[in-house]
Amino acid sequence: MKIRKYFVLLLLLAGALFVQAQEPVKEVGAPLVSNQPVEYAVEAGDTLMGVSRKAYGDSDGWRAIYAANEGRIKAGGGLKEGMVITLPVNSADPDTVSFPDPDPLPSEGTFERADLSVQKKLEASLSELTALREKIVMEKIPLSRSLRDLEDELLAVRRDYQQTTRTLDSRTLDLTNLRSEIKSREQEKSYLANLLSEYIRNFESRLHITELNRYNDVLESAKLAPQNSNLSDLEIYQAQAALVAASLERLEKGLGGDRFAGTAVGPGGLVKEGTFVLVGPAAVFRSNDGEVIGSAEQRLGSLEPTVIAYEDAVDKSAAGKLAANGFGRFPLDPTLGNAHKMESTRQTLWEHISKGGLTMIPILGLAAAALAVALFKWIQLSRMRSPNDEQIGVILQAVSEHDTFTASEVAGSINGPAGDMLESGIEHIQEPRDLVEEVMFEKVLAAKLKLESWLPFVAISASSAPLLGLLGTVTGIINTFKLITVFGSGDVKSLSGGISEALITTEFGLIVAIPSLLLHAFLSRKARGLIDQMEKSAVSLMNQIGKTPYHKTDQAA
Repeated sequence: MKIRKYFVLLLLLAGALFVQAQEPVKEVGAPLVSNQPVEYAVEAGDTLMGVSRKAYGDSDGWRAIYAANEGRIKAGGGLKEGMVITLPVNSADPDTVSFPDPDPLPSEGTFERADLSVQKKLEASLSELTALREKIVMEKIPLSRSLRDLEDELLAVRRDYQQTTRTLDSRTLDLTNLRSEIKSREQEKSYLANLLSEYIRNFESRLHITELNRYNDVLESAKLAPQNSNLSDLEIYQAQAALVAASLERLEKGLGGDRFAGTAVGPGGLVKEGTFVLVGPAAVFRSNDGEVIGSAEQRLGSLEPTVIAYEDAVDKSAAGKLAANGFGRFPLDPTLGNAHKMESTRQTLWEHISKGGLTMIPILGLAAAALAVALFKWIQLSRMRSPNDEQIGVILQAVSEHDTFTASEVAGSINGPAGDMLESGIEHIQEPRDLVEEVMFEKVLAAKLKLESWLPFVAISASSAPLLGLLGTVTGIINTFKLITVFGSGDVKSLSGGISEALITTEFGLIVAIPSLLLHAFLSRKARGLIDQMEKSAVSLMNQIGKTPYHKTDQAA
């Protein structure tokens, strides 16, 4: 079976070779050249080997074509459509004019012709492969050079990229630092603005009243600059820096005293132009006409300096010479004008009372009545005499001896209710003891009512005066609120009337109440002392009557 199989395969192969041998052998490239070089226009898809095969029948003549057209064909470059090249007469030797003799071909349909055809195709393919390899070798060098150039360019681009990346990172870091710096500067700007605003406020508050007009322009400019939206930050800082410069200049001038022109309100209320001399916190003023000379101070509610004239002619003369010449003695007021202010607040008692309003009338009336009653009672109680121990001893001795005449005479010599009480008891000494006691107790009660009369009025005055003062306080506060409703709370001077009324009525209410309370206590104690002395005398007399009874009933008891 295997032999049959191989035989069949052999027949099939022989058949195939026979069919191939029957096909016509394709002529390879009919030569285009003759015995003279010719010009050839390159067609689409032509290569040097292809043109060589067209011109010479094989691809080996491409070197001759390249050598004949070296100036036209660039190394590594191909043919372009339409390019005109010169074809030498012989591809092997351009200088030799000869044409290859084609090999005689075997007859068609034979294995030799097929073998020759295959050999030629193989040789052509090998030649083409060799040419292609050479071409690759020829093109590899410039391609390698181009590759190296491109790699160099890539390295350069990478270096540029890395440099650019580093630069970008550096710029990003710089931008971050710049933003932080800007934020820091903005914070410093805000801090500086607040510091300057506080400095301006402190500077204004520490200016002397005589300097307000002098620094008014630069002060207002610095204060209003931050609120002006049309000004730039630089202009705002310039305005505030001008104030700082002015304050430094003021410090330099103030070291030895400063002398400058200005206006002040004179004692008559007229504004006078003149010259100020400022030394520390004290200032003097001299008008240009020399009529007004005195210390310059600030009055409550006034923005203009007020001149307080010197009472001493020596001080006035010294201040005038100092302001006129710029040198001399400075009449310094150690109180810095506070003495004048305190002096201006002094007022008479009547002026003080009149500020209390209508409520002061009942308070003062109550005070006068309480004082009159207290004075009357003091005189009354002072004139009453109490029996001393010697007189009581004589009376008791006489009673023990039943000498009623002597006892009654001594009791009658004693002034006041105590003498009346003893005399009444002695008159009824013959009566029962209880009756004598009742008669004497009646005298004690009568004396007590007399001695304590009008004292409650003094006590009522002590209690009522603070209430009247409180009433004045309420009315004063009400008046104050009325003034606030009409004029507002800005003018403190206009509110002082109601406040004065409130405080003064309270003051006088206490002034009346406290002495009245003390007087009531003193007079009550004095009256109680007289009554106690009467009771003591009565008890002594009754005890003596009990020891030496006059009545039969008493003797039986």
